[in-house]
Amino acid sequence: MRIGVFGGSFDPVHIGHLLAAECCREQAGLDRVLFVPTAIQPHKQHRQLASGQHRLEMLALATGGHDAFEVSNDELARGGVSYTVDTLERLTAQHPGDDLLLILGPDAFLGLPTWREPQRIVELAEIIAVERESLDDLSSAVSRGPLESLLGRERLDRVLVERVRLPAIGVRASDLRSAIAVGKSIRYRTPRAVEQYIATHQLYR
Repeated sequence: MRIGVFGGSFDPVHIGHLLAAECCREQAGLDRVLFVPTAIQPHKQHRQLASGQHRLEMLALATGGHDAFEVSNDELARGGVSYTVDTLERLTAQHPGDDLLLILGPDAFLGLPTWREPQRIVELAEIIAVERESLDDLSSAVSRGPLESLLGRERLDRVLVERVRLPAIGVRASDLRSAIAVGKSIRYRTPRAVEQYIATHQLYR
């Protein structure tokens, strides 16, 4: 089985996340996409997130009804700073014989060499790089030094050739939080069930 591992704060989950997951599922031939909300992101340790339970609930609402989408509480249950290498180690033990593929947006992909134990990460999982049409150009943005040293020339070229392309939808979780804080609409930028959950629990106000 080919399992896509999609990590992030998902604070809140929005249509950009869902579209990326679906494009990865289809274009990379994934059997399952596993959404893994982080407890504390290493590069954003000082930002206050909505509670893990709220983010899990919103993800469950957003992904419900899609047979190939699943939500994991692995990082939230561990607590503390969430390091991808630790998550992949645990998932490898939980899914022996399956192929893990790590889904990375442009910024995450370009920054991968700076992560904790990046060499171990690329040993545990294949890399799926995601590019938004007309917004990102990974071929031009890649600094071949660090990524080529990490992946090797042949593997890096393969990741770029096989990168997943999705429509250019410039939706960011921070934009949703900002809109909610001043009473503006977030309709159609996140599933209706998530929008209603946010309103019911008065999140991001």
